[in-house]
Amino acid sequence: MDSTKQLNGMNAIGTSLKDAYIITNQIFEDERGSFRESFNLRDIQKIIGPYEFVQDSHSISTKNVVRGLHYQIEHAQGKLVRCIAGEIYDVIVDLRKNSETFGKWVGFYLRPGPEQLWVPPGFAHGFCAMSDQAEVLYKVTDYRYAEYERSLLWNDKTLNIYWSVSSPILSDKDAQGVSFENCDKYE
Repeated sequence: MDSTKQLNGMNAIGTSLKDAYIITNQIFEDERGSFRESFNLRDIQKIIGPYEFVQDSHSISTKNVVRGLHYQIEHAQGKLVRCIAGEIYDVIVDLRKNSETFGKWVGFYLRPGPEQLWVPPGFAHGFCAMSDQAEVLYKVTDYRYAEYERSLLWNDKTLNIYWSVSSPILSDKDAQGVSFENCDKYE
């Protein structure tokens, strides 16, 4: 959908969903190890727009844990997601009614490395831990407001998301998520 953008050692590869990108950073390696600039606000803003990040979150999950699909009905959060240990299957759903990709989803396998996923505000986001343990770090563009948090049902029949896990481990909140048909959407 969106084209590839290149900046000072950073690439943004458009996904099939409008405004969502896989962002990679250049890695410099030599006999001592490696170095990469994992975050640079000036360069990220050239890709995603004038968003500011206000909070970092760190999640540790065991194999087959599905977290999500989460979103906030007010104070929508954009997320810059990366996996720092293990492997996850990350899923995003466009909930923006006026988007050309409204109601569509896409999934990506993320592992430690140069890839990060930009999830724009107005999307539901979730992931499944594919490894025995997975650690995920993500930056968000707005604070967490518990009263506005919502869960879209992870196995909604309309969306038909393929999670590649037969027996997920879910929180009560996520197990009781609402269907796509009945979930709150963004104007």
